[in-house]
Amino acid sequence: MRLGVLDIGSNTGHLLVVDAHGGAAPLPAFSYKQPLRLAEHLDETGAVSQVGIEALTSFVRESIQVAEDKGCSEMLGFATSAVRDAVNTDDVLATVGERTGVRLTVLDGEDEARLTFLAVRRWFGWSAGRLAVFDIGGGSLELATGCDEAPDVARSLPLGAARLAQQVFSGERPEEEVLRELRRQIRADIARDAGHLIRAGVPDKAVATSKTFRSLARICGAAPSGDGPLVHRVLPLTGLRNRLPHLIAMSRLQLAALPGVSTSRVHQILPGALVAEACMDIFNLPALEICPWALREGVILERLDRLSVLRTHD
Repeated sequence: MRLGVLDIGSNTGHLLVVDAHGGAAPLPAFSYKQPLRLAEHLDETGAVSQVGIEALTSFVRESIQVAEDKGCSEMLGFATSAVRDAVNTDDVLATVGERTGVRLTVLDGEDEARLTFLAVRRWFGWSAGRLAVFDIGGGSLELATGCDEAPDVARSLPLGAARLAQQVFSGERPEEEVLRELRRQIRADIARDAGHLIRAGVPDKAVATSKTFRSLARICGAAPSGDGPLVHRVLPLTGLRNRLPHLIAMSRLQLAALPGVSTSRVHQILPGALVAEACMDIFNLPALEICPWALREGVILERLDRLSVLRTHD
């Protein structure tokens, strides 16, 4: 079957069209995305602004047309941190539904971590043993660990790269004191939940997913995305630490020139790097292996699993 997966993230709206059936890897057929930056369209009360709602509605409407043009028989739509944490979530969902007919599901943080973990488990398989999975999104950081397809522990922290950038980075370069306080905050927040993951057991494989980690790995020398998803990519702690002083000193124009950094995410690279470094340091991980599958693939895989169960019962 051909599925459209509509992912409304804190940074980007992304429609991924895939050919999928049980027992096979979802095969990407088409991708359509727009930089919605909803995490930066929150007003002083914590509500998604009218500008943000209009941008979201327009993107969903365009995505419906794309999905129809590409022959999708079903579209799964979900939203994550920016919509989830807004004080006007219900209003946002109602407006989108009334204007487009699409009913977005809002994933809570633990579901986001759980579905990302499922995708990583299916990618690496049972031979990977106990997995520890880290995902830096625009609005939140997801952490999960386990030996099965469902994690033993799944956590979501408000440490997304876009959220942190909006909170503290107002100028071209962050002031030293601001940067130091941000680093302290990030590490304190991660350490507060670290015990849950550490007590679950030492991972056999530590994995990172999604755009921020992929960009950081590319900056530190990993193969470009054009080489395909099967290429082995890692983000080493020593390499990231060596790059951090340079990232801090760079202007936005210089950051935008780095390999793997998109223009719309330039301001997020440094806070994302601080979160990534903190994860590896606090959990004593010398490197994170990059997985090309993440939340969208987890949503697809869970949908296929449910369809398989329904067919079995028919």
